[in-house]
Amino acid sequence: MEKYVPLKYNPTISVFLWVIIVFLGYSLYKSIIGPVEFNKIKQVRYAKVIKNLKDIRISELAHQEIEGKFSGDFDSLVQFIDTAKFAIIQRRDTSYADVEKNRAFGLDAQKGGYYIEEIIVDTLRFASVKDSLFGDSDRYKTMMYIPDVDNKKMTEGAKFQLQAGKFEKNDVFYSVFEASVAKRLILSDQDTDLIYQEEQLVSVDGINGPTVRVGTMNDIDTGGNWPKLYDTPKK
Repeated sequence: MEKYVPLKYNPTISVFLWVIIVFLGYSLYKSIIGPVEFNKIKQVRYAKVIKNLKDIRISELAHQEIEGKFSGDFDSLVQFIDTAKFAIIQRRDTSYADVEKNRAFGLDAQKGGYYIEEIIVDTLRFASVKDSLFGDSDRYKTMMYIPDVDNKKMTEGAKFQLQAGKFEKNDVFYSVFEASVAKRLILSDQDTDLIYQEEQLVSVDGINGPTVRVGTMNDIDTGGNWPKLYDTPKK
């Protein structure tokens, strides 16, 4: 015995089927386009983050050159840039007769005696760290903030994590630093499944691991963990 759907229900069923079709179509579209859009967004945001990390790195390297160690505090690092100066030096070689040794051996310095060779370092002038690194720009004052990321608990915005300390290798202690930010924070408004996949990424063309960082506390390395494409100037 055949069963028929009452005519009065046909419009409702049609609408329901169209809703399902639209939903499935949108889901398929998102599954294809979603990762593409995600990759575009992440590359733009990563580029901005890496720009700040590069500023942090050159500031830290200057701090180590002058102070002998890296800084683990952004406030003191900014103050250092504002006030510190590089010594502009000139090195020159010189030599002179080793009078005592020549006398002991009865030698004449003019006829093949002993000479002492030295490198003399002359300080020519001092140059501002700020002017040397950043010129007229004051972007170093905001390099600690993560671009395009708001932290509701901080009116100033979210900051990079900054650490500094010592790393031991072959019984020698080296000064190290690390500035980092979690990918999850950079991409907090994106699809959670895509963020998770990004955190597990292992690729020569991508940023591996759950963070974007420069320097490391676990090795003697002041480089970043991003691929070369982020170091290539865009035309």
